[in-house]
Amino acid sequence: MLSICASIPGRKTDIKDSEWLADLLRHGLLKASFIPPAPVRELRDLIRYRKSLVQERAREVNRVQKVLETANIKLSSVATDVLGKSGRDMLSALIEGTTDAEILAELARGKLRKQLPQLQQALDGRVQAHHRLLLKPILAHIIFLEETLEQLQQEIEQHLCPFEETMTLLMSIPSIAALAAATILAEIGDDMTRFPSAKHLASWAGVVRCITRLNIPGAARKNSKGGSWVNG
Repeated sequence: MLSICASIPGRKTDIKDSEWLADLLRHGLLKASFIPPAPVRELRDLIRYRKSLVQERAREVNRVQKVLETANIKLSSVATDVLGKSGRDMLSALIEGTTDAEILAELARGKLRKQLPQLQQALDGRVQAHHRLLLKPILAHIIFLEETLEQLQQEIEQHLCPFEETMTLLMSIPSIAALAAATILAEIGDDMTRFPSAKHLASWAGVVRCITRLNIPGAARKNSKGGSWVNG
């Protein structure tokens, strides 16, 4: 009776849904959710947090680039990595108040020194006090994130020790490196008997291709949304 009421249009609520689910559970009609063992769950937490930190670092790098652009500093047009050793020295000098393009360009290292004239032009900007005020905490945050990522990576490697055989098997798959293998392991575990078939596993992991617009020739396709931590 409860399930019938819940399906009547206009009478569907979260409360009725929860009552219906509780009724199904009492009758043993619900399948158990996939809950991996504790070691895998711990690894999953670390891997997901690492991804969040990597994304946050990328956002901070974009903020550095935006501040430099507003100050008319075109460092990225010459240096491949704005946050490489040379770039960081230049940013630190800018934060400390150095504005002379020639002095800043002299901080270049390695192959970048071959482009000193271009560097001088790129560093000839209009850095104001508020630009330095913005760059200082952003750069400090990036350094903090990198240190945290390094510590987190060491912890992840320790948690991977019991899964050495599984990691070796995963990395034998073409294009699957250590980080991707660790992510797959953290999300689906190492016990494949929990999934009825390979299709069920692919669907749960969110790597099944689906059509976004039906009945349209050449309709766009994308991965299903489930398991975004895997297909991300």
